[in-house]
Amino acid sequence: MGSSPRDEENWQRLDRNLDELLQELRIALPGVQVLFAFLLAVPFQQRFGDVTDFQQSVYFATLMLTGASTFLLIAPTAFHRVTFRQQQKERLVRLANRLAIAGLGCLGLAVIGAVTLVTDFLYGAAPTALAAGAFLVIATVLWVVIPVRVRTRHRD
Repeated sequence: MGSSPRDEENWQRLDRNLDELLQELRIALPGVQVLFAFLLAVPFQQRFGDVTDFQQSVYFATLMLTGASTFLLIAPTAFHRVTFRQQQKERLVRLANRLAIAGLGCLGLAVIGAVTLVTDFLYGAAPTALAAGAFLVIATVLWVVIPVRVRTRHRD
């Protein structure tokens, strides 16, 4: 895990890292749950029969990304339960970090997919391209560019 500038033991750092990760997951999971619930309800709406092939494909991809995000973000809980009292906290923190990053990536793409689906259904191709492109740029800058830039500068 590397050294820490804090004056703490390895087990204390692992406890803190796990607590921080759990707090972050508590923020992400309700968003995933709301999006997933919305997507599960959409096919049962009367107008869903009016969707185009493009909208149907976007819907399916978005549903799959939301499902993947759900599994990825909840997986650390399953790992922790299965390995409880097995002294696997360091492995849990490392694995949970990777799973959370992958889950957030899927969530970001799912949000873009949901925006694409709704915008295309309501307004057509041109506004959809603008909205999806804007959300892609926003997500990339906020979730990738800025954190990677800060991380790179911190290493120097």
